Amino acid sequence: MFGRVPKKSDNTKFYEVLGVPKSASQDELKKAYKKAAIKNHPDKGGDPEKFKELAHAYEVLSDPEKREIYDQYGEDALKEGMGGGGSSHNPFDIFESFFGGGAFGGGGSSRGRRQKRGEDVVHALKVSLEELYNGTTKKLSLSRNAICSKCKGKGSKSGASSRCYGCQGTGMKITTRQIGLGMIQQMQHVCPECRGSGEMISDRDRCPQCKGNKVTQEKKVLEVHIEKGMRDGQKITFEGQADEAPDTITGDIVFVLEQKKHPKFDRRFGDDLYVDHNLSLTEALCGFQFALTHLDGRQLLIKSNPGEVVKPGQYRAINDEGMPHHQRLFMKGKLVIQFHVIFPESGVFSPEQCRKIESVLPMRPSKHLTDMELDDCEETTLHDVSAEEVKRRKEQRQHRHREAYDEDDDDDESAPRVQCAQQ
Repeated sequence: MFGRVPKKSDNTKFYEVLGVPKSASQDELKKAYKKAAIKNHPDKGGDPEKFKELAHAYEVLSDPEKREIYDQYGEDALKEGMGGGGSSHNPFDIFESFFGGGAFGGGGSSRGRRQKRGEDVVHALKVSLEELYNGTTKKLSLSRNAICSKCKGKGSKSGASSRCYGCQGTGMKITTRQIGLGMIQQMQHVCPECRGSGEMISDRDRCPQCKGNKVTQEKKVLEVHIEKGMRDGQKITFEGQADEAPDTITGDIVFVLEQKKHPKFDRRFGDDLYVDHNLSLTEALCGFQFALTHLDGRQLLIKSNPGEVVKPGQYRAINDEGMPHHQRLFMKGKLVIQFHVIFPESGVFSPEQCRKIESVLPMRPSKHLTDMELDDCEETTLHDVSAEEVKRRKEQRQHRHREAYDEDDDDDESAPRVQCAQQ
């Protein structure tokens, strides 16, 4: 009824990778990671896979929120998005955050550190409030660049390429121009000859499949799982699924949820749902009963007891009928109903009916005017004033005040200034 709750899985693996107990403090985690990372660094002949495992384990356990989820549900919960996804960082970046780029005499000799990271691709995904309430899965077809399967990203049949002479293999060109006497401006831009690759491939040696571009277009279908209780603006990340490029760590595809406006319900304050409902004056005073169709199709019976008066604009709430909590699916917010009382039109009741209604309602205030007081009063007639007219009059008054203020400023500026003569 409430959706799938992540089952418990192994939650000791990351501690075993770092060689620490589950009660380890943050300082103990840091010391264990630094010692093991130095030993297993690829530049020192270590195991690259072990090096990656160490970085992944430390990244999770050093984050209090991810560590709590891991301790309770294991690694599966992180993969399913409860902790914002798994590791997305380059293991060399984590290592260098401790030791800097020249940890082993520097120079960035590691292939992993030389690789740049590709850009993330971000898409807005429109979802209805029903989909966020019930959860759903959307299949989306996307196009992306993929490493050419024929040349393995080399761009040529033989895999050989020559350095671009236009940029000397840097992929960038610098142009200078004189903008004034003794002033020179330098501008850097992508080399137009090699398009930033720094390499040149002869026409006859180009890969017939990618035409020397090293990548080809491919269609990819992604299943986006929208879990119950997700919110507007929340991100769903597919790691390493963006455009591929040679010698580049593939970026992520990120879907940002964009909730569509609902005609009836409004989500506020996290997990509470708000809905408006109109009552007649009779219902407000004598009780009401109506059926409300919820976001999952259920019919909720909403009613009050006779004699239970509902005031205009009053709020009433039903617990555990709001939105599901994303990380605690057994918890829900409130369903809050704001009641608006519709009063009858003027002239609906006859004098006789008014007397009957008055006999039931609470008595009028005891203050009564005497005949003498009535004789001293001038009789008036009330008429309706719309909200638009009140707003218009307010704006006119503010405009007149601004004009009067501006006139005062003009008078001050035109007044002669008197200087005091020194004795």
